Amino acid sequence: MSGTADASKRGALQAALAALNAAIYGYGVAGAHLPTTSRETAQQDWVQHQATRDTLETMLTSLGAQPLPAQDAYRLPFPVHSAHAAVSLAGYLENQLAAAYLGLVALDDARLRAWGAQQAQACALRATTWLGRTAAFPGLSSRASRAGSTASAQPSRSP
Repeated sequence: MSGTADASKRGALQAALAALNAAIYGYGVAGAHLPTTSRETAQQDWVQHQATRDTLETMLTSLGAQPLPAQDAYRLPFPVHSAHAAVSLAGYLENQLAAAYLGLVALDDARLRAWGAQQAQACALRATTWLGRTAAFPGLSSRASRAGSTASAQPSRSP
């Protein structure tokens, strides 16, 4: 395996890890504003993301890379002060995370491609649970909306 291939793998894994750490943080914020039944779903998703984070860190370590640590805090894409905004945030985080996993799908490593595709699919299912829909192609929604499309992965914003 070439050094360039290893660097590509490390870069894609670090990008997925960064998105995952942001999602873990965001779920903490969302959970504080959700009613009990939704909070339980958020907690399950949060725990799943933590387990996946541990897997990503192990993958990076096996490639000789030091996993980048989570930040102390993350800038949220919009204010979260209600249950509606919290649901929108959870869906938004899942769509952003799915887009990050697509970086693994683009690699020349069948195992990582398959794992990334499985993770992107899991994110799409969680986003659909939260939003009732998801982006057909995560990461392309901002370009599609500029082109006049009505489909968007952006959250509905609360007043």
